Amino acid sequence: MPLQLTVVSRGKPVRGLPLEVNLVDGATLLDLKQSIAKIATRLSVDRQRITTENKSPLLDDTVRLVDLGVRNGDRLYVKDLGPQIGWRTVFFVEYAGPLFIHPLLYYAAPIFWSRFGYTFDVSLVQTTTLVMVMLHFIKREAESLWVHRFSNSTMPLFNIFKNSTHYWLLSGVLLGTGVYSPFLGQSVVEGTLRDNHVFIGTLVTVWAIAELCNLYTHLILMNLRPKGTRVRQIPRGFAFELVSCPNYFFEVVAWASVTVMTLSLSSLTFTLVSAAQMTVWAIKKHKAYRREFGSAYPARRRVMYPFIF
Repeated sequence: MPLQLTVVSRGKPVRGLPLEVNLVDGATLLDLKQSIAKIATRLSVDRQRITTENKSPLLDDTVRLVDLGVRNGDRLYVKDLGPQIGWRTVFFVEYAGPLFIHPLLYYAAPIFWSRFGYTFDVSLVQTTTLVMVMLHFIKREAESLWVHRFSNSTMPLFNIFKNSTHYWLLSGVLLGTGVYSPFLGQSVVEGTLRDNHVFIGTLVTVWAIAELCNLYTHLILMNLRPKGTRVRQIPRGFAFELVSCPNYFFEVVAWASVTVMTLSLSSLTFTLVSAAQMTVWAIKKHKAYRREFGSAYPARRRVMYPFIF
């Protein structure tokens, strides 16, 4: 049966709305979005967020409208999400910052600090930190290219500036200037714990295990969603049996290892800020899982920190 729908703007007025849309039997959410985009040309498919009268979002473009609960004569609402940019593009840009900032600061630090009367030789802990940071963000870039599968193909354009500020300034400039300074140079750390090879090796091992566990959780999430779909399933196996977001937990463990190894205030600041942000994301994802899967979702599963929270 053909669908006749009324589409109105939710929020700011949009030229071309409201409008009446007539769709064939079996039309998908994508068909509806394309019909809207033909009339309201400002609203490309990626800029549209469509909800029902009770504000329930319609999320999967590939699903038939009738299967999403839409009926003939319904009134739907569309919100303009603003200019969009691809998720992968945002990830590549934000992770690229630390990849060039850290080597720059590492090699420029002795020259820069010499202007203020500080001369120092780079220590093992500084060189080790550089390698760890580079490997971490190379891994991030590789995951963005081959592992991550996104429920939405785009995000608001502003996010590229917001996200890049976090990674370029906090994990790039703040972390780099604190670690690659004369206060962590060889003459300062010599004879201390931060110059102990066993201590450094132990923390590097903890870091490497956390990074590999983080990668493994991403692979589990990737395999939950067939390529090109928006299928959502309950993550199971490995650390998912303990928490909803083990990828965030292992990320925190990795950065905590860097902080303990360097005993750096800048590293501690970055780790705490990152942990706080990831905890907020984890809470939202945990609630979304419970809302979507209801009683089927494991009741004893914590949010992010095993056995704690």
